[in-house]
Amino acid sequence: MSFNADSSATATATPTTRDWIFPSPSFTHSSYRHSHSAPRRRRFSTYPRAPKTTHSQILSQDSNSSASISKYTGLRRRRFEFGYDRRDDKSPAPPDGASVDKADDADSQSPGKCEVQYDKTKSFLKTFTGFASGRQSVRWQLAFTVAILITVFSTLVHKNFCLHSEVIELQDKISKLGARLKLCDLLDSVDTSDPSSHDADKIPNKNFKIAALAISITLLFLPFLFFKYVDYVSNSRRLLDNNAEEVSLNKQLAYRVDVFLSVNPYAKPLALVVATLLVIGLGGLALFGVTDDGLADCLWLSWTYVADSGNHANSEGIGPRLVSVSISFGGMLIFAMMLGLVSDAISEKFDSLRKGRSEVVEQNHTLILGWSDKLGSLLNQLAIANESLGGGIVVIMAERDKEEMELDIAKMEFDFRGTSVICRSGSPLILADLKKVSVSKARAIVVLADDGNADQSDARALRTVLSLTGVKEGLRGHIVVEMSDLDNEVLVKLVGGDLVETVVAHDVIGRLMIQCARQPGLAQIWEDILGFENCEFYIKRWPQLDGMPFEDVLISFPEAIPCGVKVASHGGKIILNPDDSYILQEGDEVLVIAEDDDTYAPSALPMVKEAKLIHIARPVRKPQKILLCGWRRDIDDMIVVWRGNLPKEVIVPKSTEKILLCGWRRDMEDMIMVLDAFLAHGSELWMFNEVPEKERDKKLIDGGLDIRRLMNISLNNREGNAVIRRHLESLPLESFDSILILADESVEDSAIQADSRSLATLLLIRDIQAKRLPYREAMVTQVHRDSFSQGSWIGEMQQASDKSVIISEILDPRTKNLLSMSKISDYVLSNELVSMALAMVAEDRQINDVLEELFAEEGNEMHIRGADFYLEDGEELSFYEVLLRARQRREIVIGYRLADTEKAVINPPAKNERRAWSLNDVFIVIAEKE
Repeated sequence: MSFNADSSATATATPTTRDWIFPSPSFTHSSYRHSHSAPRRRRFSTYPRAPKTTHSQILSQDSNSSASISKYTGLRRRRFEFGYDRRDDKSPAPPDGASVDKADDADSQSPGKCEVQYDKTKSFLKTFTGFASGRQSVRWQLAFTVAILITVFSTLVHKNFCLHSEVIELQDKISKLGARLKLCDLLDSVDTSDPSSHDADKIPNKNFKIAALAISITLLFLPFLFFKYVDYVSNSRRLLDNNAEEVSLNKQLAYRVDVFLSVNPYAKPLALVVATLLVIGLGGLALFGVTDDGLADCLWLSWTYVADSGNHANSEGIGPRLVSVSISFGGMLIFAMMLGLVSDAISEKFDSLRKGRSEVVEQNHTLILGWSDKLGSLLNQLAIANESLGGGIVVIMAERDKEEMELDIAKMEFDFRGTSVICRSGSPLILADLKKVSVSKARAIVVLADDGNADQSDARALRTVLSLTGVKEGLRGHIVVEMSDLDNEVLVKLVGGDLVETVVAHDVIGRLMIQCARQPGLAQIWEDILGFENCEFYIKRWPQLDGMPFEDVLISFPEAIPCGVKVASHGGKIILNPDDSYILQEGDEVLVIAEDDDTYAPSALPMVKEAKLIHIARPVRKPQKILLCGWRRDIDDMIVVWRGNLPKEVIVPKSTEKILLCGWRRDMEDMIMVLDAFLAHGSELWMFNEVPEKERDKKLIDGGLDIRRLMNISLNNREGNAVIRRHLESLPLESFDSILILADESVEDSAIQADSRSLATLLLIRDIQAKRLPYREAMVTQVHRDSFSQGSWIGEMQQASDKSVIISEILDPRTKNLLSMSKISDYVLSNELVSMALAMVAEDRQINDVLEELFAEEGNEMHIRGADFYLEDGEELSFYEVLLRARQRREIVIGYRLADTEKAVINPPAKNERRAWSLNDVFIVIAEKE
């Protein structure tokens, strides 16, 4: 097979333009054999594979003729020609059908026509596939080339614009520098100056910069050299003197620096300022030595490096960079120091606020010094007293943490009624702490007694009063001091003078327990009068009452009950229960019992029917035996003898009593003397406690009690534990008229433990009494049991309570609910009553004189009288009429309690309304001691 003549002629004529070479038959044959022996696989081809050719077929084909080989060779050349025709437009394509027709003619004459036709098809498919894959790769290469060209072009454009902007900026700078040169006429001087003179000027400037650099380096290393020198001197002295006790120089310097930093409050900020100035100065000198800038510019640049450590990034050159990095390190250290100082200052301020060290800027506030169990009741009473004023300010200073005090106050279950409570930590013995709470501007200062030893507590109160009297600004208000021992009261008043009002808590409670033992229910009356929740004492002047007798003053207040007069002519002395004939003088003030200081005022005299005194014969009570369980330091005062000043015709005959004291108090001698004054001749006082009898007598004698001086009572001592049943069963408990359960001295420091002991003793005594009562007598006895059945243990104890009166000294207010529910004891709430008295004296110091007289052995006291003293059964009288009848006995009726009620009414309303009274009713009166 051969190509057409035109193609061969063109190829022969122009050999230089031919892009392919005709292969030799041998090369064609070898290539053909190789392609058939190892067929090449094409991946990703969608055309079917050609059938495999065996070795026998190849041999038969080789033996046929060389014509078939020429035919295949022509086909391969045609494929190359066709491919190059598609890729290269320079070589013209052969005419269609010329070569194909010749090939077809030759194929028709060959013996292997079918095989040759198959090979033609296979060659054509391979030619088409190579053409398509080559075209696709050309497209990907072209796209990649275009992307690279676009990227390069955009980069060049951006770079061009940046360069253009920099050129514009440089031109602006050049123009500005040119303008400056023209203004300063520097161009002419440069043109006309001599270069030699210019170089001569540079030499001194360069020398100055070198000197500045040397000075900065020297100053930088000077502290290290100084410390080394100090160490050297210290070691030399130690070697020469051989004195181990001598302090080295470096320790002395360190001590001086420590003292300076601790004493001077501005030492740390001053050290920070000095360090900053040193860094700026040394850095500025170093920059001046390594740069061409002026000294002022270098100092400013040094400040910028100190203020912002990132400014050194623009430095150029090794010298400027080293100096700028050093200054930046110094700036970071200074910034760390400043941050620490600011953080410490803020922390100290918040700590001072949290711990209560800040100053209180208040006026006319109530200041409480100390912390005790009575604080809760005291705050409650002060809040009630200030409610009418819209609330007040109460400041508490104690040696406790401020947060702990605020947390304890927040747990108190009462309403503060607008009163603000401010807590501060401090000692009342330090004047600086007292000034911190504005002690000179307080209207009242309350000093609480510490829980613990009485003598130590009173000694601390004495030192507190000394500190208060030492305030230079003086005190605007008065001082109310809670004392634990009556014997120490004289010392406190001697130190404080007229500024001090004392409330002896132990003495008040002891006397009140004795009064309540003889008159059950009196404790509730005292709670109503001492507290601000109901009616209390007030003193005020009413000029319209001048010249009026006290008998008319008694019925001049519809909303109050007059009880006494503050006589101006006697130096402001308060007289309780004065004579009816006393005429009020100018300056006199009236003492009344009212609900509040703004709820009462005098009015016109009402029309009261004349009420004559009735005489009723009363049987004389039998002698009684009294058992004192426990021991008190003031027990001798409880037994002292005193007779009242009542006329003989109105004195109620006394009958003997038998009283038991369970427990021991440090004021036991005072209680014994008071009992001796109250009880009738022939009465018995039993004392039951754990104190040995010999030691008991010694304590009574040391307390000032002379047993031989006891006129009305006889002492019976019993030793035992009041919480052990067999010890109590050895006593005739059913025969006592009154039993006083005291908070024992051994456990009085813990209110809960003392109350638990008192409750256990109370329950044991009541149970023993109930077991010893005759059954028929228990059935006949009718008592008010609320919801308890007659067969219950509380019902039995209530029946036993009718036979004798038990007074329990209670320290914790929470124990009050237990006793009030059971109705088995008339109680005394010690801490609450003392807190009420302290609050009342803090609000008005004049009330202290009234309370002292009511609790003293002489003068007037509170009594509960039966209605048969003033009226007959079923008689209709107004309260004013009952009041006038009581005046014939030299008594002032302040309230009453009806037979069918449990709570007394103090200062009753509608005093002029008449009502029917029963002989089972009782009246509360203020009368002289009998």
